[in-house]
Amino acid sequence: MEKREENYWDSKLKEIQSKKSGENKAYSEWKSRTLQPWNRKTGYREKEYTNSSSIDLKEVYTKDDLSKDYTEKMGMPGEYPYTRGIYPNMYRGRKWTMRMFSGFGTPEDTNRRLKYLIEHGESGLSIAFDMPTLYGFDADNPRSDGEIGRCGVNVSSLQDMEEILEGIDLSEVSTSMTINAPAAVVTAMYIAVAKKKKIPLERIAGTVQADILKEYIAQKEWIYPPEAHIRLIRDMMVYCTENVPKWNYISISGYHIREAGSSAVQELAFTLADGFYYVDMGIKAGLNVDDFAPRLSFFFNSSINFFEEIAKMRAARRIWATVLREKYGSKKERTLLLRFHTQTSGYTLTWQQPLNNIVRTTVEAMAAIMGGTQSLHTNSYDEAWALPSEEAVKIALRTQQILADETGIPDVIDPLGGSYYVEWLTDRMEEEAYRYFDTIERLGGILEAVKKGFIQKEIAGTSYRRQIRLEQGKEIMVGVNRYEEKNEKPISTLKISHKAQIDQINKLKKLKETRNNLEVKKSLQDLEKALRNPDENAMPYIIKAVEAYATLEEISNVGRNIFGEWKEPVIV
Repeated sequence: MEKREENYWDSKLKEIQSKKSGENKAYSEWKSRTLQPWNRKTGYREKEYTNSSSIDLKEVYTKDDLSKDYTEKMGMPGEYPYTRGIYPNMYRGRKWTMRMFSGFGTPEDTNRRLKYLIEHGESGLSIAFDMPTLYGFDADNPRSDGEIGRCGVNVSSLQDMEEILEGIDLSEVSTSMTINAPAAVVTAMYIAVAKKKKIPLERIAGTVQADILKEYIAQKEWIYPPEAHIRLIRDMMVYCTENVPKWNYISISGYHIREAGSSAVQELAFTLADGFYYVDMGIKAGLNVDDFAPRLSFFFNSSINFFEEIAKMRAARRIWATVLREKYGSKKERTLLLRFHTQTSGYTLTWQQPLNNIVRTTVEAMAAIMGGTQSLHTNSYDEAWALPSEEAVKIALRTQQILADETGIPDVIDPLGGSYYVEWLTDRMEEEAYRYFDTIERLGGILEAVKKGFIQKEIAGTSYRRQIRLEQGKEIMVGVNRYEEKNEKPISTLKISHKAQIDQINKLKKLKETRNNLEVKKSLQDLEKALRNPDENAMPYIIKAVEAYATLEEISNVGRNIFGEWKEPVIV
């Protein structure tokens, strides 16, 4: 048998296993003394219970199920390893940011929606982009036909970004932008808007997703081969570290990994593996881990299995803090803090009986809050049908406000901390994540694991098994495979007019006629030279091209001509 070479992840697994408790005698005795006689008396036939991560669950947990060092691993809020929360007073000091995802139609449409949400109490902006924008295509590209403004706002140039943010003080709001492949270009647009408004770059705050690894894993929206995108993320990381200190340049996203069908453990493991890759990338670029890692943030999914989601978030904080201290040698507390945004699950929403989605979203939001999220988006009940209507968005926002101000849930930090079940499940998810880290390391790292299709295959397998359970009735979705209703009436939904596409194309045509095209050409030539030099930081050149009103597609095409395109491997 081939000898396995021990790595950091191997050693962590051995450490975890060495601290596990032995046989739980109290449980075994209770089961034979009380439970089994009761089951025989009542005719109950025991069955297996598992969660989304295929972890078998017992009927009850006791102190003997916990690791020998569980009190040390729990810690206290605001103290290493941050299992119970990254801040000492958590929501007593400051409620989570209520950041509703918005963006549709034209930039003017989205600007109105953003202002509507601010007026109704939203405390952070979050902008969604349409498919052409996500792929780096302008509104007038034939491939954009029929998709303009459909699943987010259309942005083809700096002019569009200016219109989205018109009348909004960028020094007073934090803005999150869900954009990945063209993240450097859209970040450059945001920076350019701030400069035009004469707002110092050190005052603008927000996050751009930019997590290209999860695109190859789950969402499938890329432009170039992985190495080219990673180079652009590196350039953005270095530029923002030096010039835009409040800008979080990567939001490492487990959300889309979960939406693709992964389990909670897979979301946890693959998301953190991506994060560790970006840490390695920053160090390789010459940055000190304590200078850039504090601005790596995370984006998790909160799904319907209440306790599993809470345990996942607690385990994520502990793993991140432990690895950053032990493996990467971080010396600063802020580097160890895993800060994350959470969005309630999209794949648990159903088009059948859509008002049931309000209940689902509420439970998922409660899990995110008890899991210690820093910001939260609650999905609208009509999103299985279309982009959310204003009424549905308001209910989703009110859900958060009721949880924040009426329920008492935020009054106590980590209220389920110390629960035998929650602590056991947190430990178990941590252990399973380390198993995945070890496997990924042996495949050559996360990038190689993606190129070989390992991550994608793992997710596909989990998704397939869940679908089979649903079809067999082993897993229940209310209104879908249980408690169905016949002849349901359709609900009123937001409809995007075709006029949005016409308006965007006409506006882009006018821009190309009135801008200084010699300046555009020069800026694109300079960008090409920078991109051909792997040691050059491309961000200043992207900003100059944006400021000259070069379009998103024109800038993206410079890279397309240099780097080419990429197709993922066939997964068998």
